[in-house]
Amino acid sequence: MAGNVVELTDAEFDSLVHSSAEPVLVDFWAPWCGPCKMMGPVIEKVATDFAGKAKICKLNTDEHHEAAVEFGINAIPTVILFNGGQMAKKWVGLVSETDITDAINELLG
Repeated sequence: MAGNVVELTDAEFDSLVHSSAEPVLVDFWAPWCGPCKMMGPVIEKVATDFAGKAKICKLNTDEHHEAAVEFGINAIPTVILFNGGQMAKKWVGLVSETDITDAINELLG
């Protein structure tokens, strides 16, 4: 993972996502998923652009099932933007850097 991307686990999900005062973007992915690999550079770029303003995280659904089940992840990549611990926006499949950036900027005001 890039320096600004947090690799989440189920155990950390509540403390890092639900309890965060800043927006949190979570990329639900798996290593075998081709489109997930294509999202990697987008997630890393967003993490660099929003360092100190929003948390950007990845959660490997093969290793950490609980959060994926909690949010009904049945296709990957799925990217969810949280604000105040609540789901603010959800994308299934590939999503553009612009779409993610616009959504985060909207939350940041």
